[in-house]
Amino acid sequence: MHDQHKHQKTAHTKLAWVVTFTASLFFFYEFIQMNLFNAINEQLREAYHLDAVQIGQLFSMYFYANFLCLFPAGNLLDRFSTKKLLMLAISLCTLGTFLFTIASVYWVAALGRFMVGAGASFCFLSCIRIASRWFSPHKMAFVTGVVVTMAMLGGLVAQTPFALLTEYLGSWRQALLIDTALGVVILLATMFIVQDRPPDAQNEAQIDQQQLKELGLWRCIRLAALNPQNWFGGIYTALVNLPVFVLGGLWGILYLTQVHHITKEQASYATTMFFVGVIFGSLVYGWISDHIERRVMPMIVGAILSLIVMAVLMYVPGLSVWMLIGLFFLIGFVTSSQVLTYPLIAELNPIYLTSTAVSIDSLCIMASGFIIPPFFGWLMEQGGNQQVVNGIAVYSAQDFNHAMLIMPVAFIAALVITMFMRETYCRSRA
Repeated sequence: MHDQHKHQKTAHTKLAWVVTFTASLFFFYEFIQMNLFNAINEQLREAYHLDAVQIGQLFSMYFYANFLCLFPAGNLLDRFSTKKLLMLAISLCTLGTFLFTIASVYWVAALGRFMVGAGASFCFLSCIRIASRWFSPHKMAFVTGVVVTMAMLGGLVAQTPFALLTEYLGSWRQALLIDTALGVVILLATMFIVQDRPPDAQNEAQIDQQQLKELGLWRCIRLAALNPQNWFGGIYTALVNLPVFVLGGLWGILYLTQVHHITKEQASYATTMFFVGVIFGSLVYGWISDHIERRVMPMIVGAILSLIVMAVLMYVPGLSVWMLIGLFFLIGFVTSSQVLTYPLIAELNPIYLTSTAVSIDSLCIMASGFIIPPFFGWLMEQGGNQQVVNGIAVYSAQDFNHAMLIMPVAFIAALVITMFMRETYCRSRA
């Protein structure tokens, strides 16, 4: 039986990559939606008259929806056709983007953002679900790295390219209409290319379905939720992932322009390089982890390096533009150790529970996604040094550094968490 599985997963390598790559286009799309606030932060605050806490809340509508829908999404993906659910999710997300684009009042924009987040709850889980059916376990860290790379390319497109597109069209709404059209293209690609499993793996499908049926829904949820390793992995990911939300998603450009006094364009290069760093880091960590057959050790190294680089950004005075761009690249690179929690969790749970178990990891990230941005905005307001210019708050270096302290604290906590994680040596331990 084992050899047959091995044969199935190596016989269709080219098709496996095409299918996984197409499925991950949705992840790419989602990351554009998640991060485009960085490029249009000021325009949105003007359009809806928002302060730091309110823009943080609008940004977070995505994560509220994502958090609510992730666990059901994981369960549905373990039980129903990944392709059909993927198409449904892309449709919901594209519709939400369109609603956000045409919204003239705050609550409609918030609803659009909420719909995008609900659709997004399927994107990463469905990629992992499809990849785990098409690839053998010892390739999974690298494949996960590639899937995450697609997401980060989306995050990158949401920085300088999106800012330039908005400038060129003269309106953020016009730029978002093009963004909506992209969703339609990805929906069509998914419809024609994605397949749930390799053509000769129907037998495996029946076995999985049988086990799920015997276990029943609540027992599956209980099995995944009561495995402490799933939570350790999730908490580590959430802590190390904070710079993606804070610097990549919402405040990076403003931090660089108001604290380091570089131009908006230079700042968008830095946030773009942040995502380039995550792209390279995800692939490098994935490759190293598969190569040395360790998951936890590279995660320890990642947390330590993240702490060092963040301390340099926050406390070394007189950094040049190039140093700032380099530091943003490095922060992206070193925090990518978080990608290893996904193969780790997949290896610590039975294969038929993959989506449900990995959804716990994602659940932790999304919880931090709706707690941290408003909290960060609140901490900035507490700094007490901001001034209001033309109706928009301008924050001081003290305000930012006061709020950014949450990141070094998070990295230290992540380091402590690794002490409790089980090493799998890149083999299934379920």
